[in-house]
Amino acid sequence: MPRHRPVPTRETNRRKKAAPPPQSPAGADRVSRRSSAGTAPRAAYRRAPLASLRVFVAVAEHKSFTRGADALGVTASAASMQVQALEEYLRVPLLRRNGRQVELTPQGALLRPKVEQALADLERAIDEARADRGSGPLRVTTIASFLAQWLLPRLPDFTSHHTGIDVQIHTSTELVDFVKTGMDAAIRFGAGSWPRLHVQKLFDEWLVPVCTPALLQRDGPIAEARDLKRYKLLHSTYEPWTAWLLEGGPDEVWPSSGAAFDDAIAIVRAAQAGQGLALSRWSLVADEVAMGRLAMAGRAVRSAHAYHFVCPPAHLALEKVAAFRAWLAAACARFPPPLRA
Repeated sequence: MPRHRPVPTRETNRRKKAAPPPQSPAGADRVSRRSSAGTAPRAAYRRAPLASLRVFVAVAEHKSFTRGADALGVTASAASMQVQALEEYLRVPLLRRNGRQVELTPQGALLRPKVEQALADLERAIDEARADRGSGPLRVTTIASFLAQWLLPRLPDFTSHHTGIDVQIHTSTELVDFVKTGMDAAIRFGAGSWPRLHVQKLFDEWLVPVCTPALLQRDGPIAEARDLKRYKLLHSTYEPWTAWLLEGGPDEVWPSSGAAFDDAIAIVRAAQAGQGLALSRWSLVADEVAMGRLAMAGRAVRSAHAYHFVCPPAHLALEKVAAFRAWLAAACARFPPPLRA
C-alpha cells in the first residue's frame, strides 16, 4: 500500500497562514489596519447605552429618581436600574443617594454636560434627517387656555392667507419633546429659558381684575386690598389674588375660602356670568373686554411670565414654520397691552 509523502513543516506553516488576496498592493495590510481602526467608533456608538444616558441626565436634572422617571414616562425602579447599569458599564459611581435627594458625584458632574450636549446633538441630527418635515401639516403645541381665548379667534387670518398649510394644534401644560412628538413649533408661556431651542418673545402678559360692566358699576373700581371686600372674589390657583396685591406673589395657591378654579377658562366664564370679580391673564380676557362682555375693575400687574414662540433651530428653515412664525409675530405686535397697565 503506497505511503503518503509527509508534508514539510515549512509548507504546513504556510498553509495555516491565511493567504493574501491576489495582486494585493504593497501597503494593503496597513490600509486594512487603518480601516479597521476607523470602524471602532461606530461599533462603540452601537454599544453606547443611550437609554441609560437619557435616564441619568433626567435624574440629575430633577435631583430625584421619581421626578426624573416621571419626566421620561418610566417607573422610578426602572430609572434606578438604568442608572445602576450605566454605573456598572462605566465602572464609576455617578449619583449619590442622600435621602430623597440625589446628588452628582464628581465623576457624574464631569459626565453630565458632555452627555447633555451629545444627546442634544443626536436629537438635532435625527430631527434634521427627517426628509418629510417640510411637507405635511403644521403641528403646533400650546396651552389650552391660550388656544381657546387668543389663538383660535385669530387663526382664520393665517389659514386664509396660507391655504396650502393645514394647521394641527396640540395642547399641553407640559414641555413637549419636539423629536418624540413630531411637533414643528410651540407657543410657550414662561420665563423664556429653554436651552438649545430657538426662543422668540411674543408679548408680555398682565394680570387684570375683571367682572361684568354691571358689577363694576354697582361695586366700583378697586385699588387696594380693602376694596376687594366689596366683591365676591373668584379665585384661580394659577393667578391668585396675592399676585395682584403683592404685584407678583406665589405661583400657585388654593384659597382658604371662596369659589376657586384650577382652569383659566372656567374663571373667565364665571366672571362673564356675573358670579364675581376674577383675576385673569390679559391675553384671555382682552377680546371680552373689547366686546364689552367684561370690564377692568383695577390696575394691571405685569406677570413674571410671557409668551414665546419656540422651536428647534433646524425648523426655522421649514417654509410652513417660517410662515407661521412671521404671521404670529405680526399678530402679537398688533395685540395691545391693557389700558391701565
